[in-house]
Amino acid sequence: MSPKEAIAFVEEHGVVLQAARSTLSNLAEAVAGEPIRGSWWGHPKGREIYRATQAVCASPDILVCTLVEGKITYVHRRLWPALVKLAPRFPRARLAKVWDEHTPSGAHRARRVVFPAWVPADVLRQAEQLPLSEAEAILSALLASSMKPAKPKRTSRLRTG
Repeated sequence: MSPKEAIAFVEEHGVVLQAARSTLSNLAEAVAGEPIRGSWWGHPKGREIYRATQAVCASPDILVCTLVEGKITYVHRRLWPALVKLAPRFPRARLAKVWDEHTPSGAHRARRVVFPAWVPADVLRQAEQLPLSEAEAILSALLASSMKPAKPKRTSRLRTG
């Protein structure tokens, strides 16, 4: 899958996970052409998957956030008005635009722009005019799978006495 095809894949599906398992489409597996066990980094098409994710993340028409179960989620611009309209139904942190930045030292730094600071003015206007029922219809599949809370991190507890 070329970088252009990866962007077209997100546009076609509207909401796509980077690699997490869900009822939603998954970019890594679409590129691989098969289910991936473990990390996609170790898959024979890992470099192609990386190029696809980089192209999608660089697209101005794709929001990269953690909307679905706290996992990296791509949302195409055509769905942004519905997403903005229904924003109160989602944890605010999951609507932040996220990306990784490489520092001069070579380290990675997670960056974010909080919601709604990333939302363009034209999308805000479209969201205001969009009937709630229409926004719900547009995102119905997303709402069904993404309303689950993020899985808590496992912690080990030492028992005393």
